[in-house]
Amino acid sequence: MKKLIFVRHGRAEELTESISDFERSLTDKGKYVSKIMAGRLKEFENDPGMIITSPAFRALETALIFAREYDIDPGQILLKSDLYDRMNLNTLAGILAEIPEKINTLMLFGHNPSFTEVPDRLSKGGCDFLPKSGIVCITFKSKTWKEIIREKGKQLYFLKPEKTL
Repeated sequence: MKKLIFVRHGRAEELTESISDFERSLTDKGKYVSKIMAGRLKEFENDPGMIITSPAFRALETALIFAREYDIDPGQILLKSDLYDRMNLNTLAGILAEIPEKINTLMLFGHNPSFTEVPDRLSKGGCDFLPKSGIVCITFKSKTWKEIIREKGKQLYFLKPEKTL
């Protein structure tokens, strides 16, 4: 079985002329809620598998918070620019093609609208809107990452911050 865990970055500072969208940082509340959600995820996952994140600072910060919760070396986090502005089923397939088959769980950190749209298209029953710091896990009855295709996954859990706080 293969498992994809999608985590949307936490609440970020507002976009201003002095800072680009790519450089925006998490707010204090965004950091706090992300830490709470990382702890909540531990109720469902002992091992989050490989971590891949958008290189945008708010997504990377969120990934680092989760990695710290799981005692994962930050140097093991992979950055993929496609998770920032080009995430779709095709780019996901390209990312999955690079994942060793011995890895069964992949945790991805990124942005909406793609982190709502992609899990929705992968899951037979679809998925709700993924809020900031939200987590959705889609499982697949497959032995290889190449077998991950549209509407063949099943939503295992959907964690929303408002249900936790």
